[in-house]
Amino acid sequence: MTNESAERRPLEEVCRGVTDLIAAAGGSLRRIAFRSGDAEVEMEWAAPEDGLAGTAPSAPRGPAPAPGTEGLVYVRAGMVGTFYVAPEPGGTPFVSEGDLVRPGQQVAILEVMKLLAPVEADRPGRVVEFLVKDGESVEYGTPLIALDPGSDG
Repeated sequence: MTNESAERRPLEEVCRGVTDLIAAAGGSLRRIAFRSGDAEVEMEWAAPEDGLAGTAPSAPRGPAPAPGTEGLVYVRAGMVGTFYVAPEPGGTPFVSEGDLVRPGQQVAILEVMKLLAPVEADRPGRVVEFLVKDGESVEYGTPLIALDPGSDG
């Protein structure tokens, strides 16, 4: 093992732990800070909108839907990361516009600190539009894919 790889291992373990914590905690991550020497991590979540501690986070608010999109539902980013439509560059996309999806079906991935997190549909529907370009950075709650729930086959 080289010195460089030995030095990177603790940082990689911290990154994995932070990613797991973000996924488990839910809510809207407001700030994250790292220190390499003695591996210090500091995270801050946004306060719940209703002011009640311990309540589930409210539905994320993204940009207002465009006119003519009534009835559509959105697959949203569950965390901050980079959005990808395929498992590898140039690969076959998980889904395409017009495809029917079912709850729990993987429709994309988010790269978060060099780790890949699946993006899954939470309801059935037909993919109407990708709202984010492949390789684009997204925030928590960003609408990624528009689905028509009335076209669930």
